Amino acid sequence: MIFFDNVSKIYNHHSVALKNVTLKVDPKDFIFLVGSSGAGKTTLLKLLIREEQPTDGKIFLDGVEVTNTDVNDLHMIRRRVGTVFQDYKLLPTKTAYENISFVMEAAGRADAEIEEDVPEVLELVGLSDKRDNFPHQLSGGEKQRVAIARALVNRPDVILADEPTGDLDPINTLEIIKLLQKINELGTTIVLSTHNKEIVNSSDKRVVLLDKGEIISDKEKGKYLLI
Repeated sequence: MIFFDNVSKIYNHHSVALKNVTLKVDPKDFIFLVGSSGAGKTTLLKLLIREEQPTDGKIFLDGVEVTNTDVNDLHMIRRRVGTVFQDYKLLPTKTAYENISFVMEAAGRADAEIEEDVPEVLELVGLSDKRDNFPHQLSGGEKQRVAIARALVNRPDVILADEPTGDLDPINTLEIIKLLQKINELGTTIVLSTHNKEIVNSSDKRVVLLDKGEIISDKEKGKYLLI
């Protein structure tokens, strides 16, 4: 499904974010991207949705070369990839329901679809009773659940989660990981970057370790072991 072919990203001619990265992600994979701050995890995720362009190499999504996609066609790539961030990125003046429906409206979905799909995804993330709450009325864990629902509602093939539990306490962290695992079991590929050793070591999922922009370990069922 996803293939990074010898990808490098260099900023300002000397700052190496990624170096000769080759990575394959199969459909329905659940992958932890781990490594210290500055290892290249966020850059790798941004490259997949073309927020950044690689200095060298190619990136493919189901055989389509993301790195060579015309800017006017990028929306077709991005609709297939949901994103979840550490800081939620919710719209403060919109309710949980409206935050989710907004991305469907932006994708040109019909009102009937929105009215059917938003309640379904709110139920999936356990927030049916919070649909009319604004972000300031939600806990950190609830905000992240809304963010996950928003990423999921357009039925992407892949969800990229960049430190999604970084601001959460251990209980909410565990619940968010369980939710992402449930979504993965329903068929969505998950690529999750994290510093949290405990959730990685307890999940028994594939672990890709980055260090100074290079993949130095890729284990089908690995542990978070920094060099």
